[in-house]
Amino acid sequence: MDSPVAPEMEMIGNPHTQTNNFSTHRRSSRGGWNAAIFIIFVEVAERFAFYGVSGNLISYLTKELHQPTVAAAKNVNTWVGVSTLFPLLGAFIADSYLGRFRTILISSLIFLLGTVLLTLSVSVFPLHWREALFFVALYILSVGEGGHMPCVQTFAADQFDEDSPEQRKEKSSFFNWWYVAIVIAATTATLLIIYLQDNIGWTIGFGVLAGVLGVALAIFLLGMKKYRKEGPPGSPFTTVAQVFVAAARKWRVDETRSGWDVYYGDQSSGALSHGQPKARILGRTNQFRFLDKAMIIDNNNDASSKTRNPWRLCSLNQVEEVKLVLRLIPIWFSCLMFNVVQAQLHTYFIKQGSTMIRSIGPHFQLPSASVQALTGFVILITVPIYERIFVPIARKFTGHPSGITVLQRIGVGLFLSIINMVVAALVEAKRVSIAKENNLMDNPKAVVILNLSLLSKFKPIIND
Repeated sequence: MDSPVAPEMEMIGNPHTQTNNFSTHRRSSRGGWNAAIFIIFVEVAERFAFYGVSGNLISYLTKELHQPTVAAAKNVNTWVGVSTLFPLLGAFIADSYLGRFRTILISSLIFLLGTVLLTLSVSVFPLHWREALFFVALYILSVGEGGHMPCVQTFAADQFDEDSPEQRKEKSSFFNWWYVAIVIAATTATLLIIYLQDNIGWTIGFGVLAGVLGVALAIFLLGMKKYRKEGPPGSPFTTVAQVFVAAARKWRVDETRSGWDVYYGDQSSGALSHGQPKARILGRTNQFRFLDKAMIIDNNNDASSKTRNPWRLCSLNQVEEVKLVLRLIPIWFSCLMFNVVQAQLHTYFIKQGSTMIRSIGPHFQLPSASVQALTGFVILITVPIYERIFVPIARKFTGHPSGITVLQRIGVGLFLSIINMVVAALVEAKRVSIAKENNLMDNPKAVVILNLSLLSKFKPIIND
């Protein structure tokens, strides 16, 4: 149909008649496994370093800086929380200004700088400067983490062409290995690095992390000519704000009135727009209908305008993407407590591990922080069981290709985390009660041995 608006805008009344005008651009020789393998190295090194620091951080604060356990746990959780929030800023900078590749490169350099400073703060600097410099180095690591976390996995996904069935399969395989590599890196750090920190020295422990990061960054740069790079797509916060503003400005528009058209996108959008692959067409949904006004073409204003005002008229895809974000909010909130559970691994889980008998043989004692490696071992064991045994069986009953849906997997994980914390609370309550009965509450070297089969027999031991 003919459009009364400017040629650069496309109005289509019936979405079912819309065609996807993808240009037949020649597929780039860059990307694929040949490029993605270099990205794995920098991610594995970063996870290795992060867990090498966070895994035993509370031990350094209590043993070397002589902080009380409560204060040390607070400092660890604050640092982990800040490191979790910085990726929001890093994602904004990457999407709005730098792009993913440059953000990864700069953040990796910052992370390496923080690790080097961390090593120097425990060795070279005078004692009265060490605590301040140590915390400065920690938060430099948070800045590096903020740029690295939101970009590296997406940058790896960019190396695979979604329009190619072969590369879609390669992408699925790649991320299976990606996750396995991360778990192996984290588990190795909690065993090797923590052992070095506890038995040889903190300088060696942090120095190894800096060396691994330097080697991984060099490998990442070797693949620079192989990467499929894309420019900054623009801030998602701006996109969300435009939809809400456009819908508010048209609050009087009645979308059920005949004669209104829906804006589906610019005709000039080819297979690549501003260095980005063309977005997939999303179907119109009935949820959050108040946002639909943002894509209604008002004949009194939008149709008479020569250029589209993005703060008054948004595409159907843009509106539906904002709806997707709104649908994710309940899932995000439901997962908050799961992160509270995870936070215990870096703090009280380690301190409780220090009161256990951890001897393996007559000459080796497992560091208390290395008990966290059990999490990695469980993941490495259960994931193949889940993929090879549970999914095929569940698929026969549900008919779902993955056995159960992602939401069901999240729900099961949250339920198991509740059971986990209930059991932990019961065991800890029993341990504390026995410690009180034997006047061990003020003795940090006391070991309370629990008979886990019955949770009823306890033997207090005092380590002189």
